[in-house]
Amino acid sequence: MTPPIRPSRSSPPTRRTALVTGASSGIGAAVAAALVARGHRVLGTSRDPASVAEPLPGVEYLALDLADESSLVSCAEAAGPVDILVNNAGESQSGPLEELPMELVRRVFELNVFGAVRLTQLVLPGMRARRYGRVVMVGSMLASFPLAYRSSYVASKAALRGFASAARREVSGFGVAVTTVEPGAVNTGISERRTGHLAPASPYSDGYRTMLAALNANERGGVPAERVAATVVRAIEAARPKQLYAVGSNAPVAFALRRLLPRSAAELMVSRRHGLR
Repeated sequence: MTPPIRPSRSSPPTRRTALVTGASSGIGAAVAAALVARGHRVLGTSRDPASVAEPLPGVEYLALDLADESSLVSCAEAAGPVDILVNNAGESQSGPLEELPMELVRRVFELNVFGAVRLTQLVLPGMRARRYGRVVMVGSMLASFPLAYRSSYVASKAALRGFASAARREVSGFGVAVTTVEPGAVNTGISERRTGHLAPASPYSDGYRTMLAALNANERGGVPAERVAATVVRAIEAARPKQLYAVGSNAPVAFALRRLLPRSAAELMVSRRHGLR
């Protein structure tokens, strides 16, 4: 059972405006609902707000295509002053590095990295002027624990975390905090939406299919999206948000072992968890 989100002594005392990307389902919807419950005004994005199957009470939906500059600018203008930005939307992608078409690699970076970075650029001036802001990048534990056949996705999430970690010191003096939340396996049905590419008669077929089957099984047994949302809210409400939060996939133990074990042992641990040798 997901523990309730308890008020933090450092919670902002006033109602804030939050912009959550990818709020139509999964983690984004759970974050949007949690922030509404905390009393915030919540703007959620979707490529097509009219097609959101189950609109959340209290959430105002805005159209956003992360790969389109004009859409990003229009979304930021429609949102107005934003105090909290949760960059959650993106694409999950799989495939052997050798066979991934470059247009797919560029697309996953547009959606997972460049769109989030651009939206952050658009809201930062207002946050800086008001001397308050929270930017949360929703990454993935795979950025810390790379997995075979997920190279483009791993690299995009590692890049997103890199932007966030480096920018923290730039904006902290203006009352703005930038942090990354890395979920492990989360049960959101994302396996049904993941894009993948495998060439016909691929020599990587056996390993790829083994990894994918294990990945899907891990996600079915993963933590609920509400648990990730609770971690995002904790990062938002912290007086001094940490650089990185991780949740799911036994994160505390996994990161402790990563610090203690040789890199080769950690790599083997991740591979075996996904059926690879």
